[in-house]
Amino acid sequence: MPLRPIDNALPVPTTPERPRKQSKLALPLTKQSDRPVNDENQIPLQSSDATIDYIASEDLKPISDPEARIQSLIEDLDSKNWIKVCESLNDVRRFALFHSSLLFPVLGKVVLVMAKSMKNPRSALCKTSIMAASDIFKAFGDKLLDPSSNSDAFDSLLLQLLLKASQDKRFVCEEADKALNSMVASMAPLPLLQKLKTYVSHSNLRIRAKAAISLSNCVSKMGVEEMEEFGLGELIKMAADLLNDRLPDAREAARSIATCMYEALTKEEEEKKLDVWQSFCQSKLPPIHALSMFKIVS
Repeated sequence: MPLRPIDNALPVPTTPERPRKQSKLALPLTKQSDRPVNDENQIPLQSSDATIDYIASEDLKPISDPEARIQSLIEDLDSKNWIKVCESLNDVRRFALFHSSLLFPVLGKVVLVMAKSMKNPRSALCKTSIMAASDIFKAFGDKLLDPSSNSDAFDSLLLQLLLKASQDKRFVCEEADKALNSMVASMAPLPLLQKLKTYVSHSNLRIRAKAAISLSNCVSKMGVEEMEEFGLGELIKMAADLLNDRLPDAREAARSIATCMYEALTKEEEEKKLDVWQSFCQSKLPPIHALSMFKIVS
């Protein structure tokens, strides 16, 4: 069969080129916070924590009409507008410093609001509530443990202060430390010691350390009679446990507790202070712990 000329060859089938996909334009996502919201409580993002004034206690002024203001205080403290809550917390501080008799009937509710506000992620609201706690301690002291003022509210407040004193935000941490110091300075050491002892064995080592510092400050205010009422054995055992803690603040608090106990127990002794202390430690602690406690003062 004669060969077909090349010019008459059938065309080689070609695969049609696939159309290229059009590249998608990256459209900016609209943040939910950028959309207009029909909410009178919505605060624009431009309103930063800097809009809140942190007023020192000595710069606070009395409320012009405290009887009228107290009627709406609790409702305003429960507002969804965080700036309004901050302003109400500053009013709480004014009530505590200048009109404490009007605040006392609702003190338990106010303390619960302060504890709740400390959980808020807004630093301004958190710090203002901590500052309010300091003024509450100064004004009411041991009355916070009165059953009529809801002592359970105090437990919630104490835990939040220990948590905030343990966190990494420095200005919140420092304010919480001030509040804890105000608490110790304003309250009788023995009932406060009963509250704090729970937290020196807390699973969170930072909370444990902060509680240990407050506990040691309480012990420094106690005489031997109050120590005996609390329990000398329980107190020295707490110090021995804290001496082996992972954080240096807890260990330093343990040394302070031991030193205060040594000075109180040997106050009447003139020449046999170390012997009295050694005998006491050996009677209350295992040998290795007793030796550690003895070395602190020897």
